[in-house]
Amino acid sequence: MIIYINDKPCEVAAGDLLLQAAQRHNAHIGCICGGNGICQSCFVYVKEGAELLSPPSDEEKAFISDKLFQEGGRLACQTIITGEGTIRVLTRAENLRRIVIGLNVPGFITYAQTIGFNVVTKLPGGAANLVSRVREGKLNPLDSIGKIAGGLQYGAGLAVHTVMEAIPVLQAPVALVSGALQGSGSLLSGALQAPVSLISGAAGGIFNAASGMLCTVSGGRLSLPGSTCTSGNTPQTKAVESVTIRVK
Repeated sequence: MIIYINDKPCEVAAGDLLLQAAQRHNAHIGCICGGNGICQSCFVYVKEGAELLSPPSDEEKAFISDKLFQEGGRLACQTIITGEGTIRVLTRAENLRRIVIGLNVPGFITYAQTIGFNVVTKLPGGAANLVSRVREGKLNPLDSIGKIAGGLQYGAGLAVHTVMEAIPVLQAPVALVSGALQGSGSLLSGALQAPVSLISGAAGGIFNAASGMLCTVSGGRLSLPGSTCTSGNTPQTKAVESVTIRVK
């Protein structure tokens, strides 16, 4: 089925993790911690289809306030697609971008208040959850470091992909640069044509003179490759004298 992450269609199946579905289709969802459920960079707003997703995990309950849950808040690294239907998701970054671009001042104030309240009220519980997971062996520090490295690698790849998608916007500047380079090349080529022609002409004159001298000395029987040997202004049909060698 198709779900929409920041309005980008992504093909998924029941059982897929929301974060992994986004990564497969280069639909941006943050993942600084690599899916450990500790950084909240993969926080998203589920705008439609919340009933098609797994219930909030203990990790989500530890970091997300009730108010944000009411607004559809989830951690994509903890959210599994469980049913088929329409699902629409906005990342926190995309939601903020739309508020700013729309010059929605009241919306921005409400957003800032909600996020601030979430940080203040849920930080102690989130820290306690993290410590508890480490003690119970549910969160391996070495494994977490590996996931963080993977998250950074994915972020770098996504940045490259985003730049490539933006190339059409850069076509005009690139064309100008290319045109300037071509113009410089044409000027340079034109500037070199005269000296090259002089050198070529001089070399050709020397070659013809040498060929003519050899032709004269050999009586019209020898000539340099690529030249025509004449003797007394009479073309020679046989440029090189034939020699017969017999072996006993």
